[in-house]
Amino acid sequence: MSITSGLSSALSGLNAAARAAEVVSSNIANAMTEGYGRRELQLSARTIGGSGQGVSVTGVVRRGDPILLGDRRLAQAGSGGRDATATFLKRLELVLGTVDNASSLGSRISDFDTALLEASSRPESEVRLSKVLESAKTLASHLAGAGSDIQQARSDADDQIESQVTQVNTALARIADLNGQIRATSGSSRDNSVLIDQRHQAIDSVAKIIPLREVPREKGEIALFTTGGAVVLDGLPTQLSFTPVGVVVAAMTQASGALSGLTLNGKAISTTAEDGPISGGTLAAQFAIRDDLAPQAQAKLDASARDLIERFAASGLDSTRATGIAGLFTDGGAAFNVSNEIGLAQRLTVNAAADPAQGGALWRLRDGLGATAPGAAGNSQLLKDLQTALTTPRTPVSGGFMTGARSFATLVADMVSGVASARVSAENEASYSAARLDTLSTMELEQGVDTDQEMQSLLVIEQAYAANAKVISTIGDMMQKLLEM
Repeated sequence: MSITSGLSSALSGLNAAARAAEVVSSNIANAMTEGYGRRELQLSARTIGGSGQGVSVTGVVRRGDPILLGDRRLAQAGSGGRDATATFLKRLELVLGTVDNASSLGSRISDFDTALLEASSRPESEVRLSKVLESAKTLASHLAGAGSDIQQARSDADDQIESQVTQVNTALARIADLNGQIRATSGSSRDNSVLIDQRHQAIDSVAKIIPLREVPREKGEIALFTTGGAVVLDGLPTQLSFTPVGVVVAAMTQASGALSGLTLNGKAISTTAEDGPISGGTLAAQFAIRDDLAPQAQAKLDASARDLIERFAASGLDSTRATGIAGLFTDGGAAFNVSNEIGLAQRLTVNAAADPAQGGALWRLRDGLGATAPGAAGNSQLLKDLQTALTTPRTPVSGGFMTGARSFATLVADMVSGVASARVSAENEASYSAARLDTLSTMELEQGVDTDQEMQSLLVIEQAYAANAKVISTIGDMMQKLLEM
């Protein structure tokens, strides 16, 4: 080997060692950076004129397991969707109130029942009649408040849909731009690992909203498809479109056109099908809350309000009340119309005829809502009949309840129990999804940067650097001796 070729080989070794140290240092520094893929330096033998002339750096490779990555992204989407569902059901359960809560809906019914019993024992007591009125108003207010909160949850979901659609569109445009940059650098010696990391992070931000599958294309590009089969990026990004409404009320539905659906490049897509284009992520969960879960809860609440109204408007309960006139509980002050049940819970009020604050009189609770003058102070029959109406088994006619007669308290308990059962089931599914995501994330980290291994590699690189430096130093000494001769 000539001095020139030896010097060339040693210099190439120094250059390779320096690049390798740079790659290892980057791995160590980004060991905990989300979306970072471990880098490896690729080397090859350099030959000139058929003889070895050291090593050549051919590029930097970003390592990763695409199958594990895809599974982790699907788990991420599933976990986010189930968390959103469980959060809504927990919110609904808290609004209705659990059995151990003194301010629950069940407690309001119990308070009203107790007030009627106490007033029937002393019908002349204005204090006890006042307690009946206040407990009735509190019960009506609780049902109305629960309905309002359900609609607020729908409004919140509508806002979340808008935010997530914007996030997806922004990320897809970013991914398409990064695809172009990666394609432009794929045929050169430039390291595009940083661009791939950035694309990886952008895809992750979309994958938690819509479950995605990544498909490789030529020159480092990728295409993205939803698990439901929709193309969201293949060359050019697609565009999701959604129009928020701001405030959602009970009667508004997507089917009626009052609420916006979702379009993909101007074409409407299903937001409810279990195997639909966006099913499985947080976006589908928000649509489910707005268009399915919350309306179902509203329907049961409205059915409960209807049952309450009809119990106290039953024929023969109050002989002073004319046919067609509202009973103790009203639909916004009027008699209930069976064709207008949607949103009834929010309109539920106590009859003004018995409310002094609205120009009525307390004694009408004892003597009848249609009475024009106070009757006998000791007459407790109507109060007893009102209490019987509350507790008598009755079959609900709407709301999707199971068949069978039950008291109003039992009807509401069934509704609350159904919500609690659904919440427990949703939380169990969310826990399973979270555990699966955690497992896959841990496996992905284990295949990432191992700092101990990287430090060992760095020691080997230092030794290689020192060896090449020693060769150069020796050649320098040899040349100096030759010059001195």
